Amino acid sequence: MSRHFDAIIIGTGQAGPSLAARFAAAGMQVAIIERHKFGGTCVNTGCIPTKTMVASAYAAHLARRGGEYGFSVNGDVRVDMKRVKARKDAVSGRSNKGVEEWLRGLKTCTVIQGHARFQSSHAVVVNDEVLEAEKIFINVGGRASVPAMPGIHDVPFLTNSSMMDVDFLPEHLVIVGGSYVGLEFGQIYRRFGSEVTIVEMGPRLIGREDEDVSQTVREIMEAEGIRIRLNAKCISLAKRGSHIAVSVDCVEGPPEVSGTHVLLAVGRVPNTGDMDLDKAGIATDDRGYIVIDDQLQTNVRGIWALGDCNGRGAFTHTSYNDYEIVADNLFNADHRRVSDRIQAYALYIDPPLGRCGMTDAEVRKFGRRALTTKYPMSRVSRAYEKGETQGFMKICVDGETKQILGAAILGTGGDEVIHVLLDVMYTKAPYTVIQRAMHIHPTVAEYLPTILSKLEPFA
Repeated sequence: MSRHFDAIIIGTGQAGPSLAARFAAAGMQVAIIERHKFGGTCVNTGCIPTKTMVASAYAAHLARRGGEYGFSVNGDVRVDMKRVKARKDAVSGRSNKGVEEWLRGLKTCTVIQGHARFQSSHAVVVNDEVLEAEKIFINVGGRASVPAMPGIHDVPFLTNSSMMDVDFLPEHLVIVGGSYVGLEFGQIYRRFGSEVTIVEMGPRLIGREDEDVSQTVREIMEAEGIRIRLNAKCISLAKRGSHIAVSVDCVEGPPEVSGTHVLLAVGRVPNTGDMDLDKAGIATDDRGYIVIDDQLQTNVRGIWALGDCNGRGAFTHTSYNDYEIVADNLFNADHRRVSDRIQAYALYIDPPLGRCGMTDAEVRKFGRRALTTKYPMSRVSRAYEKGETQGFMKICVDGETKQILGAAILGTGGDEVIHVLLDVMYTKAPYTVIQRAMHIHPTVAEYLPTILSKLEPFA
């Protein structure tokens, strides 16, 4: 026997629950399946818990700088990791519980806990029960990559998920991977009081970013006492008594870094390998990501892939946007496309990096005349008043259409200010709309008109 639904959704990350609610609101029978924690990566091991820890680390860092602001704290600022974890767990748990209660409260939604595997293009098996539907949506997310480096199975190591269980202060945290996850955790634990070394195989941190962004981020990290090891070509791990030795084979510095704990932050892989996708004929690429078209449909009619498992974003906001595209196309007969959205994301170190549109490398391939401008945060009065002057703002525009091509705002409020530019980019309006706008003083965003009045030919 099998149960039939109008739609089956596999996974409760950012796209799944909202889509289930949309089907339920239309009076349709929908099943949503979750094998582990409700809410997916963002709620449980990603955005919400880590940004809660970023906030705790920021508070501790600011307290240590009290003398700069005219106050003092009696004694050393010491972080109680059990209380930090308890705060993080409470914030994360609230969201996790909220997602589950929301789904269970939907009248025509059936919540099933278990692992789903495809039986055919219209059927999945969960807990030995067959569920059938003409529409199936895969929203299974991803997890931390564990590369086959020498010694990886001989030592204990942490990932972004297992870091959520840490309620102590590592004496020396060695982070393998100098990109977004590694940098955020590096600064967090340095501010908590750990020694931190970041090991990166590439020639610079966050290699997808512009070189000036990478260099400034490195300077921010090193100013707080974080050690950076670049060009680590042959990374291996080994036990050394109570420590873990990370062989780095770098051009500069000792050939080995010894730490008490190791965090792997070397990328993500999709959770698609154990779903029997082949039984439904669903195509994946060589990394396991499900291949989709511009409307998020797979190569199999009636099956869609949303969120991290489709390799088209790997962010909470792109996952939710996937839901919006699918829902509008299905319920509103719209024609929304993945290709219509503009690249946008943030790096949540302090100060944060807000990014949208093209990088410098992409602008160089653009093929048309471009203009650019760059402005240091040290000249922004709001940043100066806050005592947070690290970083810069950089914007590039099309010299012909005057539309904004891309921007990087590395500095206080950068993760929020970037949306001023992003929204204008979506309207396809010229940059002069912002240049002629009157913004509020004192803010960081008020400097955008000033910056845009200083455009020069892109080199």
